Amino acid sequence: MKPSHFFAHLSRLKLINRWPLMRNVRTENVSEHSLQVAFVAHALAIIKNRKFNGQVNPERIALMAMYHDASEVLTGDMPTPTKYYNPQIAIEYKKIEKIAQNKLIDMLPVDLREDFRPLIDDDFYSEQEKSIVKQADVLCAYLKTIEELSAGNNEFKLAEQRLNKTLSERDSPEMDYFIDVFVPSFNLSLDEITLDE
Repeated sequence: MKPSHFFAHLSRLKLINRWPLMRNVRTENVSEHSLQVAFVAHALAIIKNRKFNGQVNPERIALMAMYHDASEVLTGDMPTPTKYYNPQIAIEYKKIEKIAQNKLIDMLPVDLREDFRPLIDDDFYSEQEKSIVKQADVLCAYLKTIEELSAGNNEFKLAEQRLNKTLSERDSPEMDYFIDVFVPSFNLSLDEITLDE
């Protein structure tokens, strides 16, 4: 049986730092970001189903979110302002992401590839699934800005404004619910979030 380097590569996501152009109070890596996005995407899907008559699969969406940045183990994390500087760069970067996604899938044993392809290759996401994962991704970036600003790092002021605008453009009832119910706690200290229990 031929060895596969797939999971050895995925384990290196913890070595890829996000926000590479910005001074961070606490560095965030792609592995921990992916887990947080999975938590939030799962919650958004449940909220959509319970409160807004949705019919999505929260477990599938959580898995998609877990793998949504897996290709960055090969490409690194390109800062959003660079990635979307102009439409041509965005198009070319999408092509690079697709090559990296396929390379990761090709690392798997042949008989497992079709199980992982729908999680890694975003062409297999429905528009609704893609939207929820993207909302969670943006929400988590926004939460990072709140944490950095709360720690006194004003470097994240413009990022917070940009992400606030992005959140309003991606607005959905489930996202509004998440923001109203869960986001305010991110402005509080550990003591403050513990006192209510």
